[in-house]
Amino acid sequence: MDAKDLKKKYLQFFARKDHKIIESAPLIPDNDPTVLFTTAGMHPLVPFLLGEKHPLGSRVTNVQKCIRTGDIDEVGDDSHLTFFEMLGNWSFGDYFKDEAIEMSFEFLTKELNLDPSLLAVSVFAGDEDAPFDKEAHDRWRSLGIPESRIARLPKKNNWWGPAGQTGPCGPDTEIFYWLGNPDEVPESFNDDNPLWVEIWNNVFMQYNKTKEGFFEPLKAPNVDTGMGVERVAMILQKKSNVYEISSIKPIYDLIKNMVVSKNFSEVSESSIRIITDHLRASVFILGDERGVTPSNIDQGYVLRKLIRRSIRHLFLLKIENVASAISKIAEKVIDLFAEEYPDLLNKKSFIIDELVKETDKFTRTISKGLRLIEKRIQSEAIRLSGKKPKSQMEVFQIVHDFEISEQKHVLDIDVKWLFDLFQSQGMPPEMTLEELESHNILIPDKDLVMKRFNDLFKEHQSLSRKGAEKRFKGGLSDSGIETTRLHTATHLLNEALRRVISPDIHQKGSNITPERLRFDFNFDRKLSPDEIKKVEDLVNKQIKAALPVTKEKMLVKDALAQGAQGEFGVKYPDEVWVYSIGDFSKEICMGPHVDNTKELGHFKIKKEQSSAAGVRRIKAVLE
Repeated sequence: MDAKDLKKKYLQFFARKDHKIIESAPLIPDNDPTVLFTTAGMHPLVPFLLGEKHPLGSRVTNVQKCIRTGDIDEVGDDSHLTFFEMLGNWSFGDYFKDEAIEMSFEFLTKELNLDPSLLAVSVFAGDEDAPFDKEAHDRWRSLGIPESRIARLPKKNNWWGPAGQTGPCGPDTEIFYWLGNPDEVPESFNDDNPLWVEIWNNVFMQYNKTKEGFFEPLKAPNVDTGMGVERVAMILQKKSNVYEISSIKPIYDLIKNMVVSKNFSEVSESSIRIITDHLRASVFILGDERGVTPSNIDQGYVLRKLIRRSIRHLFLLKIENVASAISKIAEKVIDLFAEEYPDLLNKKSFIIDELVKETDKFTRTISKGLRLIEKRIQSEAIRLSGKKPKSQMEVFQIVHDFEISEQKHVLDIDVKWLFDLFQSQGMPPEMTLEELESHNILIPDKDLVMKRFNDLFKEHQSLSRKGAEKRFKGGLSDSGIETTRLHTATHLLNEALRRVISPDIHQKGSNITPERLRFDFNFDRKLSPDEIKKVEDLVNKQIKAALPVTKEKMLVKDALAQGAQGEFGVKYPDEVWVYSIGDFSKEICMGPHVDNTKELGHFKIKKEQSSAAGVRRIKAVLE
């Protein structure tokens, strides 16, 4: 069964279980400051997991495209991917543990025909905050999972949330499948054994963690599940790794066929897998509804890192004309996924143009790195010659003699210099060492040099992660009163921009924290101070007018016909919530909002700047 059939079967199964099918949300999340990318299907459903009513009811399901960068160092192994698709089903205060577990088991064993004897599960063991999850444990036992295959694990393994210091959280139960020889499946389950692969996770949000640190039962507990498409497709297609499944292998094969040398080492295999993963992810980021371009901040920085890492590995594989190779790989990704994600085809020229521009830019950067290496070789040659050249011609002669000498010159590598080249110029250490060796330099203990480099790199990563882990952590965004007020203010700002600046203005994205709102909109020039003042005054006029904020469920086509604004390019379900602020603003939105504009305070624009070509960004606060 290929990935496409798996997704279709999953959605049909849960539709029969009274779930409404919803579209995949964009990869760039809206109004969630806790993450740069959508890392799970729950992100677009934040308001409903926090108590908002979903316009389609209390049961929904979808296939969500996701990006996760936390495991980027694992990419290249058999199961980790940066971009992946996640199957999910949710209950908003409807069914709970028994039914969720029963449906998971039924889908795996009846719909996918997986052998129950190759399944194992884990449940929350319990601690001082919450008891052992006996409900989940007993439900698995009733379905025939033996006691020895039900691992009782602590919070670090089987607990989700809260996203911040407080909020919804609860135990989860994870489902594993044995990838090894069926005749050698162990009687007992150990999640440290790599042949047990996690395929599905059911999260039971049944507690609210208070600011005092107590775990109080929620009045309406929720179910949030996730199952990786690629991992399950790997099992169904009886493959040993995700790069062999039918939706990824054509990309892998294309890159492999570009390699001139057919002597594939372990390093070459890893490089091909990394390029496959990173360029697939890059195409989806660029082709997203809220697609970004490579930059040095936020999502653009991650995109740039993925593209440049791909380029470095293409160099390591000695693939000529890297820009052409990347274009061909991107076209293959688009061809494979365009039917399911038509935005990729619609944005094909943009995607390839951005990849080629970034490739050209990074190729020039690597050229700088090569020039710095040449300077190092030159200084080494002069040092060993014992001469003091008086002209450039003498320098050339010294370097020439150095390179054609029958004796190889030993160079004790300063690992910090190697790392600085990598940090400042993007020069992979393998490329630097190879370049030195091509100039008649012998690197003693090359393995030791690489080990020291990797140690330095890990130390650097550890420091970086500590500073960024809050930003990359997945979870529910803050829906406190400050965020709710600012969220409502974005509606007023959106309409004020349309009335003051241009009726053609549409939202292109937003990000809200308890401190400020950030709002992106389509416009091709800087706003004047007078225009900014008029926008502020119009927003504050509506706040002072004490306008009521109301919501209504309606068909999306009716909402649009009534003039309700929606984010440009975003796909909405058939039924949506429409929030109206008096007669001033009407928008399709998921909430949350205040009840009346008088709750907002004074609106102030702090900054207006360019965000991307043809896109402006406003940062504002409520005082």
